This record gives sequence, C-alpha cells and structure tokens, in this order.
Amino acid sequence: MPFSTLSKIKDRLDAGATTAVAVAKTYLDRIAAFNGDLNAFVDIDPAHVLEQAEASDAYRTKHGARALEGLPIAIKDIFCTQDGPTRCCSHILKDFHAPYDAHVITKLKEAGAVLVGKTNMDEFAMGSSTETSAFGPCHNPWDIERIPGGSSGGSASAVAAALVPAALGTDTGGSIRQPASVCGITGLKPTYGRVSRRGIIAFASSLDQAGPMTRTVKDAAMIAAAMSGHDSMDSTSVPDAPAVDWLGACDKTGMKGLRIGKPKEYFVDGMDTGVRAAIDAALAECEALGAEIVDISLPHTDAAVAAYYVIAPSEASANLSRYDAVRFGHRCDNPDDLLDMYTRSRDEGFGKEVKRRILTGTFALSSGYYDAYYIKAQQVRTLIRQDFINAFAQVDVIATPTSPITAFKLGEKTADPLTMYLSDIFTIALNLAGLPGLSQPCGFVDGLPVGLQWIAPAWREDVILGAASAYEAATDWVKAPINFGGEA
Repeated sequence: MPFSTLSKIKDRLDAGATTAVAVAKTYLDRIAAFNGDLNAFVDIDPAHVLEQAEASDAYRTKHGARALEGLPIAIKDIFCTQDGPTRCCSHILKDFHAPYDAHVITKLKEAGAVLVGKTNMDEFAMGSSTETSAFGPCHNPWDIERIPGGSSGGSASAVAAALVPAALGTDTGGSIRQPASVCGITGLKPTYGRVSRRGIIAFASSLDQAGPMTRTVKDAAMIAAAMSGHDSMDSTSVPDAPAVDWLGACDKTGMKGLRIGKPKEYFVDGMDTGVRAAIDAALAECEALGAEIVDISLPHTDAAVAAYYVIAPSEASANLSRYDAVRFGHRCDNPDDLLDMYTRSRDEGFGKEVKRRILTGTFALSSGYYDAYYIKAQQVRTLIRQDFINAFAQVDVIATPTSPITAFKLGEKTADPLTMYLSDIFTIALNLAGLPGLSQPCGFVDGLPVGLQWIAPAWREDVILGAASAYEAATDWVKAPINFGGEA
C-alpha cells in the first residue's frame, strides 16, 4: 500500500477493505524507518496522527465519508496549524505555535483528511534545493546525495519515497512544480486567488499560492477541489472565481483537437540534452494522442528571472520586517538597547539566503532605486502577462520543461546563488502572470526524473488536468519503480 495512490486508498477505505487507522500506521511506520535518510519531515506527532485517524473512522461510521475521509496528507512547514509548531524551517520561528489554522488546513480538516506532520523546506520558502532549512538539507529518494528541489522539497521527497501519499506545498516561483519535477511526482499550482493565502507564512504576497503534491493527476485534483474556495478574510481570494470540475477534468484519455503551444524561449541552449529529449518525446506522444503542436513565442521570458528577483525580495523585505523580536520570534540574549535587540535577533534568527533576499528587496525599494528597479520589474511583469494572453489566443495549453536540469548534487550550487536561481527559469513566469501550472513525470535522465510542465489560462485548471491526465494514461512514468524502501 505505501506506493499506492490517494484515489486507490480512498477506494479501499470506501469499500471497507481498510481503516484510516491502518493506513496511518502504515505510513507512520515508513516515516519512522526512512525519514532519517531523507530528512523530509521536521515535525511529527504519531499519537496525534492516530487520534485523527480514529476520529475519521468514527465519523465514517456515524455520518459516511467526506471527500478526503481518512486520507493522510503531509503539510509543508509554512502552513499555520494549531496542533504543533509552525516554524517555516527558520531559527527565528523556532518556538512559534500558531493560534489558528490556515484556511487551507481548515478546509482539509473539514474534508476529513488526516494531517501527517510538517515537511522540510527552504527557510521562508527561499530556495530551490531545500538546503537553506534551519533543520538541515532534505534528500532526494531517487539519489540521496542529490537535492529534492525547493522550496517544497520535503513534501516532494516524502511523496516520492511513499512516506505519505500526498502533501501540500506552496509555489512562489516554482516551489511546487520544480521539486515535483526532480522527484518524479505531480505538483499543481492553482491560479493565483483560487486558494486562500490566510495562514500561509508570507514570502511574496503577490506570488505565493498553495497547491497539492501527489503521485497522480487525479490525486492532485482531489486535494485541489477540497482546498479551493473563497475566503472572505483574504483580500487576494477571488470571490467569483470560475468553477472547475476538478475530477471530471481527469477523465480525458485523448487529446484530439487540443492545440499545445511550444514556446521557443523554453527550448534553449543550456538545457540538459537528456531533458530536452524527454520533453520532445512527451510532445510526440501528445501528437500521437491527437494534439496539434503549435510553435509560439513568449518574447519576454528572458526577463522573467530578473523581474522576479526584484519583486519577490521586495515583498519579502516588507513581509519579514514583522520578525522584530518584540511581538514574536527569536530574541537575542542581553541586548544593549532596542536597536541592538532588533539587529542581533534578526541576524541570529535568519539564515544567509533569507538575509540576502531581505537586503536585495530593501535596496530595490529604497529611495532613488524604487523607480529604476521595483517599478521597472512590475512593468516587465505586465509584459510577461500579456505574452501569455497573446499565446492563448493561438493555443489551448502550453507545454514546456519544468526544469532545465535534473536533480543536482547537494552542495553543488550553494556557493553560486545566481546559478541556483536559474533552476526556476521555466517556472517563474507563471507566478508573475498568476497562471495555473502543473508538473508531471515524463521520463528519466541517468536514472533521475524529468518533469513536463503544463500551463493554462487563468482559472482553466481543467485544461491542464485534462491534458496531463491524457498523457498520464498513455504512459507509465507514474508507475516507474523507485529503489527506496521497496518498489512501487
């Protein structure tokens, strides 16, 4: 059962073939056995997990099953939860216990999910490798000497290794899709505004969005259906967002008549040749399923990384200013005065990468530079959004690589942050434009997974779910065995 899909576990639960307690025990046993190798979980309370499972079984007996009844789902350590700590994998929040649940957590609880601990992540979601975590790096189960992607690397690693069948992540510049790609799982970033951000510790407020990380497309749709919906307490939650038939969209088995855009800017020199070959083979499979591949252009793609690394750090600088050692967060010992308390507490509490982005953002927002950097980056953001609008006048969906490379070795890029930032070169533009995206496995290079990224117009998650489901049904990549604690 460990490598089973969420939907198959649900079928067994609904048929009475197993119980939520039995399912929870299976995954708790795997976490106990293998998390030491991966460092995917940073906090877990097995007794509380079993309490939730027992309550789920009792609810099913008395009332019947809810949408996610008894299904175990791990939570990235960025979602506020009343049960246990929420630390964003940062020393500055080492003692923080949230007084409320994030809206997404409330929605999952209402759907009957069993929440299984907090997963490792880059500190404050700032990273592409889960190496900036205050709890140490996470490892990729396909090769534990390699990174699992980031910032939601713990969630990706846990799902890939079957420590849990599904997990939540957040995506600010690719932090669901890129780790999904390098860990060989499925990751869905919904349209910005589809899912409430309330209770998600903020990195960049105009970019952050929560989403599911699962083994299959249908599993992702199941969780997305439960976690989506308007939240009147989040000003960025759209009240009249167009409805999606999440599960119905996953019934597609062909692509007849589907126009798939292939942007020339995403097939450039520097991409791993094996990755390119895997993507080309995936697009050929789509053609065999009846799709039409259309060459398109997204001309401002080359400016996306630069614009993102002005906008995101600027918003991070503002958001992280609240960690002042007065209201909450780490406080230094024996400060000389108020200024000393502020500076030493933040210096001790924040890691190197977080400090780098705070300083970058503060500089970009400072007097004399605001117009030259921040305003210019926002103008580029508008151009990128318009590129996608123009493209979707020609095609139904866009297909690209998720990452230009497979998982690299731990420590390989930590000394060169600019090279690290380029890991997200194919994912960042979606966040700037607020569009939905999905990564799914489409092949291997030297035994390491490759991800295929689908991009759709705003609010059209059904289009990418349909295309991804059709591709998944025609291939066997989701069934590829992983030699980690037993094969799939």
